[in-house]
Amino acid sequence: MKSKFLLVLILCLTSLFSYDAFAQSKMFQPGEELEYEVSFYGVKLGKIKVISIASETLKGKPVYKAKVYMDSYSGIPFVDLHAVFTSWFETGVSFSEYFESNIKIEDNKWQFQKLIFDYNANTITNEKWIDKQLFSKETIGTGKQKVNDGCSLFFLARQFTDIKKSVKIPTIIDKEIGYTYINFGGKRESCQIKAIPYAVKTIYFDGKAEWEGIYGLSGKFEGWFSDDEARVPIKAKMNVYVGSVLIELVKYKRANWAPPKAA
Repeated sequence: MKSKFLLVLILCLTSLFSYDAFAQSKMFQPGEELEYEVSFYGVKLGKIKVISIASETLKGKPVYKAKVYMDSYSGIPFVDLHAVFTSWFETGVSFSEYFESNIKIEDNKWQFQKLIFDYNANTITNEKWIDKQLFSKETIGTGKQKVNDGCSLFFLARQFTDIKKSVKIPTIIDKEIGYTYINFGGKRESCQIKAIPYAVKTIYFDGKAEWEGIYGLSGKFEGWFSDDEARVPIKAKMNVYVGSVLIELVKYKRANWAPPKAA
């Protein structure tokens, strides 16, 4: 199971196929850092840190680069996760262009993976290494779909939170393409978390993941993102083997941003 993606963030997935996106996202801000804590009925399981790195050029195309760090706390039974995911995705924030992951599978042993997206050929090349030795290489057909990796989904959710549509999202999990269904209804709610001393004005959405990720991550989920241009994820709930886990913002760094106050 450790070879599967912990879809960033366990947090609040999404993507799109064809929506009206900005030519470049106003949500993506290089240097932004968001840290989340994952808990189960008050038991703290671990943290997820998301960093918006930069705008770059990849194979002649403008892209955004982002990185996600996932670490479980020591001493948690049946949970030992340490992983780094890096994604390059197009600037409309609608699909992935390239992806790398590094996942700890044993003490001092890591599995490296990269996904190379070739939409002209309708394929994804999936390569895996253990201790720098290539042990698997395969080609995955995409049809005519544009596909998202686990890391890029976090940003897609933010970009399209308020489109007021239900969408079906092609999502690659390890070596298979599954689908995530999101209801972006545009419902406004207030949301209270410990890291912010007042109720935050948010946009709510829910959906269902028809795939299974690490620790049984699948099924229904819901999320609350800040109701402003930044669309910062404030809180989310998702299902894993043990039940519903809570993902909550605990630290944030974003230039000229404060969480919007609920009325």
